[in-house]
Amino acid sequence: MKILEKIEWEKMDDLIPVITQDSSSNEVLMLAYVNKEALELTLKNGFAHYFSRSKQRIWKKGESSNHTQKIVDIFLDCDNDTLLFKVIQEGVACHTGRKSCFFTNIQNEKIVEDVLVDTSKTYSVIDSLYHTIQERKNEDTTKSYTAKLLKGDTNSMLKKIVEEAGEFCFAIKDKNKDEAIYEAADITYHILVAMASLNIDPDRVKQELKRRFSISGIEEKNSRKK
Repeated sequence: MKILEKIEWEKMDDLIPVITQDSSSNEVLMLAYVNKEALELTLKNGFAHYFSRSKQRIWKKGESSNHTQKIVDIFLDCDNDTLLFKVIQEGVACHTGRKSCFFTNIQNEKIVEDVLVDTSKTYSVIDSLYHTIQERKNEDTTKSYTAKLLKGDTNSMLKKIVEEAGEFCFAIKDKNKDEAIYEAADITYHILVAMASLNIDPDRVKQELKRRFSISGIEEKNSRKK
């Protein structure tokens, strides 16, 4: 489509912001980004596709939750660098279970929208935990252990991973299954905290593991740069 060539892709480093709006109520649901391929998929399939900066991949809205967005109209702004999706929202737009991602009033710090859908069963426990860790970043370090780890010394955060890994190894050595499970959970939590400190979404790890399915472990190790 010729209209795609009007978009200032290069000016925006190939990622264009998208405001997504409910087509019937005009309520703003979310803000996301598209690259050219994501926009082409959106136009071809009639459902909103975005490019996730955290996951570093294209994703169809609702691919996990089935809370899809059927496209009604797409508009390009006057500067040719922002898009507006008008959609029919199936379910809710926000991963928290709220219809809109914009539910916190920063003037009075109040939550102005209730949770409509329990999304705890929609996302994996790893994804849910990672989102929770991200939400803890700005909390009081005297009340949140996660915030304390994230705002503290990096070496202290990393020492906890080493410590938990050691305890896990001892549990395996002792053939203590219950303790091994407990320590594995501890390691997983602390690794996710460290990943959150660099904003590395767990989906990036899933993508890397998926990539390795097609090659042997020996081949993969040999292919790494020294």
